[in-house]
Amino acid sequence: MSTTLAPEVDDDLWSAIGDPTRRRMLDLLLIEGDGTATTLSQQMPVTRQAVAKHLTVLDRVGLVRATPAGREKRYQVDDAQLARAVAQLASVGSTWDARLRRIKRIAEAIQRTRQD
Repeated sequence: MSTTLAPEVDDDLWSAIGDPTRRRMLDLLLIEGDGTATTLSQQMPVTRQAVAKHLTVLDRVGLVRATPAGREKRYQVDDAQLARAVAQLASVGSTWDARLRRIKRIAEAIQRTRQD
């Protein structure tokens, strides 16, 4: 029996993406092109301080890049890091699809055995 391990996954990256507030912020940045903690907080049900903390997490894992803009920072999604996250998700998804197909074959074999 061959065992295929899941591809290397960046847990910090997925932990950052796993938070619904941060996903919404990424969505907004992708739609708007860029934003500050202030502009993002105006579109979200959290404070500016909370948005700033979430942006720090996204910046730490490389999903956004900060550029100084006066007293604030403007954030943009890092396309390369987002593409890396998408590739990891696709790879993990295909690994799980293969596992589920194997489980289905085993379950069908058990069912056939019971029917005989």
